[in-house]
Amino acid sequence: MDVLEIARWQFGVTTVYHFMMVPLTIGLGLVVAVMQTVWYRTGKVEFLRMTKFWGKLFLINFIMGVATGIVQEFQFGMAWSEYSRFVGDVFGAPLAMEALLAFFVESTFLGLWIFGWKQLRPGLHLTALWCAVIGSVVSAYFIIVANSWMQHPVGVTVVDGRPVMTDAWAVFTNNTALVAVPHTIMGALGVAGAFLLGIAWYHLWRRRHDGIDTVAIAQVGKARGKERVVVGEAPGVPGRDRTDHAVWLKSLRIGAVVAMISFAGTAITGDFQGKLMFEQQPMKMAAAEAACHDGTGFSVLSVGNVGSRDCNDVAAVIEVPGLLSFLAKGDFTTQVKGVNTLIPEYEQAYGRHLPDNPLYGDRAGKEIQYVPVMEVTYWGFRAMIGFGGLAALAALIALIAVRTGTVPQSRWLMRLAVFGILAPFDANAAGWIFTEMGRQPFVVAPNPAMAGSFDQVFMFTAAAVSPGVSAGEILTSLIVLTLIYAALMVVEVRLLITYTRGGVASAMPELAYAARNQDDDASHDEESGVGGPQPADDVLAFAY
Repeated sequence: MDVLEIARWQFGVTTVYHFMMVPLTIGLGLVVAVMQTVWYRTGKVEFLRMTKFWGKLFLINFIMGVATGIVQEFQFGMAWSEYSRFVGDVFGAPLAMEALLAFFVESTFLGLWIFGWKQLRPGLHLTALWCAVIGSVVSAYFIIVANSWMQHPVGVTVVDGRPVMTDAWAVFTNNTALVAVPHTIMGALGVAGAFLLGIAWYHLWRRRHDGIDTVAIAQVGKARGKERVVVGEAPGVPGRDRTDHAVWLKSLRIGAVVAMISFAGTAITGDFQGKLMFEQQPMKMAAAEAACHDGTGFSVLSVGNVGSRDCNDVAAVIEVPGLLSFLAKGDFTTQVKGVNTLIPEYEQAYGRHLPDNPLYGDRAGKEIQYVPVMEVTYWGFRAMIGFGGLAALAALIALIAVRTGTVPQSRWLMRLAVFGILAPFDANAAGWIFTEMGRQPFVVAPNPAMAGSFDQVFMFTAAAVSPGVSAGEILTSLIVLTLIYAALMVVEVRLLITYTRGGVASAMPELAYAARNQDDDASHDEESGVGGPQPADDVLAFAY
């Protein structure tokens, strides 16, 4: 067993799992903040209920994100000590600012929001949420700054073989980071949009399935002669009233609009990001296209052994002429370098074999594979675009489907909407895997602008792994972390499903309490839906 391969699997498993929490935390946090802002400005009770329900799911996901994210930093020292030693002078600043500034702000103000519903004035309470949400965005920015430096090192000089930061402004305004941040935010909003759409569709379907809402032909008004929803109530069932219908219908429409806007945003920011990648990491983009030879056409679908590093037997079945040139250079005629052209250039610049250095262990002197695993880059690139586009198309269809004021009664459509929640998650994960796997064989990719410079900065992944850690130790930690993360996944999914099925009443126990005590006017504020003693049987009741 190769220590390097096991260490890469370990970091990949834990990072991908943690990254599943990140976009939902960022995207859903922004949406919840907007919902509470609308409630604060308008006083509409449905927006209060939306804030409470979606805020509950946001908190569950946030807690799991914190628990899984802590492991990431520990792995730098545990399995990647040589990498940490190499990049420490640069990574120290953004990681410290993420932990000491952004995360502390985020967690502190989130605590004020959780416990401050009755203790803080509404304006201050809303401000606390916005500070927490902005803190999560800033936290993501610092992490992306660190990762972008690995993709495109700037602002450093080499001292005794190690990069030392000499221009903090260059590091924090790295053009790679400046395009990656909005791309990540748009991807996060796509996740939040699909999350709202799928869950809201389920609840609107349940109201129809239970006979609370029906559809009839409108007899008056502009909708006369058309099917319109007849909103009903379920007496004695907490939260299943007319306001409940407004909660889910507005949540679905908000989710659909957010999903479509986010896809447009990811397409625009992704175009900028792609053009930078063609300049900074041309081999990554050539592998994403499985392009062996120079050309201008983009392959929508190729056949052959795409998984091979030798792509000479790969042929495009469906190709769009000129599109690859547009993605790379903004025109339709410029020839884009293929794998066979780039390999000699990489070998001339960085060598054909790994250096004869103790850091490489048994890998010293082996031939360097500059072509990443094209099966991952090729299909990962298409999965990223495909799942994102699928989510946007589903959002458009959902807006059309609810023009009657509710969803169709089909159980299969409901299940499709719920499972559609996974599409933008898959798109985000595929994009992240493509970005990281496509950088190989470098853990710190060289900056082409420094080509020929004596202070060229790069590091092979083979030199980054901890030399004092055995394969057995890494394998043990991989198995243990995978099992723990699997258990955490079960816990999170079960919590999300439980509170989702419970609807608004699961996030607002006071609704159930009020339903049992309708004669006690002091225990319930009809205008806001809040008030009265809190029941003690809800484990997350402290949040509200």
